[in-house]
Amino acid sequence: MADESPIRPQLDQSRVPYRHPQPKEAFPELVVPHAIPEDERLWVPQQANVWFRPLCLSASRGYWMNLLRVRKSGVLSRHRHPQPVHGFVLKGSWHYLEHDWTATEGAYVYEAPGETHTLVVEPDVPEMITLFQVNGAMIYVDPDGAVLGYEDVFTKIDLCRKHYAAVGLGEDHVEHYIR
Repeated sequence: MADESPIRPQLDQSRVPYRHPQPKEAFPELVVPHAIPEDERLWVPQQANVWFRPLCLSASRGYWMNLLRVRKSGVLSRHRHPQPVHGFVLKGSWHYLEHDWTATEGAYVYEAPGETHTLVVEPDVPEMITLFQVNGAMIYVDPDGAVLGYEDVFTKIDLCRKHYAAVGLGEDHVEHYIR
């Protein structure tokens, strides 16, 4: 006697979402649809012709991710980091006086903790945009290593609050990027 039970098709489980709750302690995902914004007000000025665009300001972990945009040539800053920094050049180029390489469009750069370097954008570069993940802090120093100042995720958040309030987005606009 032949088995007459119906053949059941296998369900494709690959498109079934996870069925359980996410950890209650987890921060929500962060999606920035237009990372390179059309609205110039989203670029936060750091100094003349230098801006950053926050993407993630992780107050809980002490790092930030941003786009750095430079529209001037010369020395941008001399600094060191107590933790690693990752960079990906989207537009233009830059280099460090202390090294013989140049970070060009499409380049990935890993900056080792503790190293001091002097960032330079050359005159033939009209605009540089680099995605940076900075862990910990940027410590600004003179040529002999004397500390001149610092930036961390909290100073970045404060700069964003002031700027967004001044340009009409509201100081709470920065909350979109804080995790």
